Amino acid sequence: MNAITIAGLDKKVTQLIMGTDYYKPEIQEKVNGLLDLYIGIGGNTLDTAYGYGGGLSEIAIGNWMADRGNRNDIVILTKGAHHDANGPRVNKACIDHDLAISLERLRTDYVDLYALHRDDPEMPVGVILEALNEHIEAGRIRAIGGSNWSHERLQEANDYAAKNGLVGFSFSSPNLSLAKAKEPYWPGCVSVDEEACRWHEATQLPLLSWSSQARGFFTGRFTRDNLENTDLVRVFYNDANWERFDRAERMARDKGLTTIQIALAYVLNQLFPSAALIGPQNQEEMDSCKVGADVRLTKEELAWLDLSAD
Repeated sequence: MNAITIAGLDKKVTQLIMGTDYYKPEIQEKVNGLLDLYIGIGGNTLDTAYGYGGGLSEIAIGNWMADRGNRNDIVILTKGAHHDANGPRVNKACIDHDLAISLERLRTDYVDLYALHRDDPEMPVGVILEALNEHIEAGRIRAIGGSNWSHERLQEANDYAAKNGLVGFSFSSPNLSLAKAKEPYWPGCVSVDEEACRWHEATQLPLLSWSSQARGFFTGRFTRDNLENTDLVRVFYNDANWERFDRAERMARDKGLTTIQIALAYVLNQLFPSAALIGPQNQEEMDSCKVGADVRLTKEELAWLDLSAD
C-alpha cells in the first residue's frame, strides 16, 4: 500500500488509516477480525482517541496488539484534550491526564502520532507546544498534530516552534472529501477549504482526513430526494455536491471502478501528502478501499471532479 512520511516517525503511515471509534472489548472478536483484515491489505495505522467509547476503543486496540504481539509494526494515532461539558480542555493538565490514560489503555509506553482533538484559540500556542514537547522529549510521543485545527493556527504553532527550538506539528487531521461540508458535522469540527488546501500544498504538511468519503455520500445509498439521513442532508446535500457525485459516477464508469472508490482516490491524490480514515466492515469493503487507494488521478482529473474545470 502507498504510504506517506511524517516527520518524527521511523515508520511510514499507510494512506489508508483504520478508524476505530466504535471498537470495544465486548466485541473483541470482531475487532480482532477487522484489524487482521486491515493488516492483510497492507495497512499499518490505527486512528483512535481518549474519548472514543469512553476509552473502550483504545482498550480493544491494546488487547489486539498484545494478543498479536505486533506493537512495533503498528502506527497508533490517538487524540486527546477534547472539550467537555465545562468547555475547552486544551491545556497542559488535560493533555498530561489524557495521554497517561491512553498509554495505559493501549498497553504501550508511547504513541506514534498524538493529535489534539480540538483547538482552543484562546490558549496561546506556546503553552500547548511546550506541554507536548515535554512528552516528545520523554519518548511518550513521536510526532504531534492537530485534529480540527485551522491552517492559520497550525502555521502560528509551527512559527512559534521554529523560533523557540521546539518540535512543531507534523500533521493535521481535519475533514477533506470530494463532497464539501456546508457546516460542521460535529461542533468544533474543521473541514478544509480551497485556501487550506493551497496552504497544505505550500507547506507539504501531511493531511489525515476523517470522513474522507463524506459519511457514505458516495456509496449510492442516497439520492437527491432521499432525505432520511438528516445529518447527511444538513452537511452535504446541495447542488454542487450532487454535481460532484455525478462526475465521480461518470469517471467510475469510464475507469471500471465504483463511485466511492473515485471519491477515496480524490482524497489520496492531492498535491500534498494525504491519508484517509476508513471504516470497512468486511473483506469486500476492505478490498474496495484497497482498490480505491491504488487509483492514480491526474491534476486535471482532480480539478474536473471538484468542479474547478469543465
